[in-house]
Amino acid sequence: MGTSKRLAPHYDLQAQHRAILAAAKAGPLQSLTDRELALREHPLTIYPQPLKPVLAWVRFGPEAVRVDAKLARSTPLAAGIEFRAGDQTFRCWV
Repeated sequence: MGTSKRLAPHYDLQAQHRAILAAAKAGPLQSLTDRELALREHPLTIYPQPLKPVLAWVRFGPEAVRVDAKLARSTPLAAGIEFRAGDQTFRCWV
């Protein structure tokens, strides 16, 4: 039985959401610390609507997962991203 190429992106997204939710059980979503962000030394840009789609590695406890995310904030050294899995929205700095 063949698979539909038209539905492949949908199945990929479902698989990614399952991987994110499984990793979320391993521990909390990790983000850069205040020291690493250095917001007092660098300007912060907040985008009114999350901008570009980006690929990013995020870590839940010891589990790393690659996610399709949207850029929501940035500094010259870091990106604030958001991504969804199921009915949850996750936000972190990478």
